[in-house]
Order: sequence, then C-alpha cells, then structure tokens
Amino acid sequence: MLERLIDSSPYVGIFAALCLGSLGAPIPEEIPVVTAGLLARQEVVRWWLALPLCIVGVLSGDIALYWVGRHWGEHVLELRLVRHVLDPARREKLTAAYRKNGLIIVFAARHVMGLRAAAFLTAGVARIPFWKFLAVDGAAIGYGVPLNFSLAYLFADRVHELLANVYRIDRWIAVLAVVAAAGWIGVFVWRRSRRMLG
Repeated sequence: MLERLIDSSPYVGIFAALCLGSLGAPIPEEIPVVTAGLLARQEVVRWWLALPLCIVGVLSGDIALYWVGRHWGEHVLELRLVRHVLDPARREKLTAAYRKNGLIIVFAARHVMGLRAAAFLTAGVARIPFWKFLAVDGAAIGYGVPLNFSLAYLFADRVHELLANVYRIDRWIAVLAVVAAAGWIGVFVWRRSRRMLG
C-alpha cells in the first residue's frame, strides 16, 4: 500500500512511511529516507523538498510518541498487567534512572530500530523536559537522516550494499553511546563513593 502511495504521490508516501515508522510500525525509517534519496537522484522528487520532509517526518513521529508518554503514559503504567510486572518501587527506580540518563538513552535509541518507540514513550513518562528531548533527538536526526539521504543520492547504484553498511554504522554508534554512558556512570559512582569514604 505504501509503495502504491509513494508511486502516486511520492512526497505524501515518504512522509506517511516515516511517520508510521516513527510511531512503531515495522517500517525501518532508513528505508523511506533512502527511497527519498534515490527518487531525488532520479529527479522524481526535488532533493531540497524531500530532505526536509524526511527530517520533519521522522521528528514528528518522535514528538508524538513523547507526548503520548507524557500525557497518557501514567494510565498505561496503572494497568493491572503492567503493575504486576513493574511494581511501584521498580517503576520509581526505573523512572529515576531514566531521568538521570534518559538523554543518553534517547540518543542511543535513535540508532536502534525497535527501541526507538519505547525510548521516546518512556522519555515522556519520565517527564524529561521537552526542549531537552527535542535537542537530543534533533541532533541525532540532524546528522543521521541527511547522511542516509545523501549516501543514497550519491551512490544510488550501490543502494543494497549501502543499506547493509548504514545498519552496521548505526549499531556501532549505539554501542559507543551505551559504552560512553556506562563509563560516565562508573566514574560518577566511583567519585561519589570516594567522597562518602573521605
């Protein structure tokens, strides 16, 4: 259905695919972005319209998830099934950890398909300030989407190989972000324990 939509109205189809993917539908956001780059190379769409459209499509889905988490996340957490798995004490610990390191989680999750939706919802539930969420998510989108779009545009004849490398690079960025976060937390805990002992 999305393929037909992209064929009949490329701009609307790309935007719809990106919004659905950002909201958790099983559409990797890299696919519509790369498709937009390829269509721009074939002059089906204008690159100067398609690239900003990709950025807005990705960002709007992320913002929607954040606000759903912020406004209705607590109701979801009060469901009996969820409370059984995530009791109030555990929930408080998780929320505190997310408030402390949530921005790092948001940045890392942007590069891991399947974790994005949950991370952005949780950012809303943990009430991370919207401007901080937007700044971190915008920074991650600001280099990731133009990079994928540009690579597809420049290397249209090698797109399958390109997609494999994009996934590999995204995974390494996520791993490095998690390692950096763990290192920062380790140093913080070590310094705090030294202060308490000293």
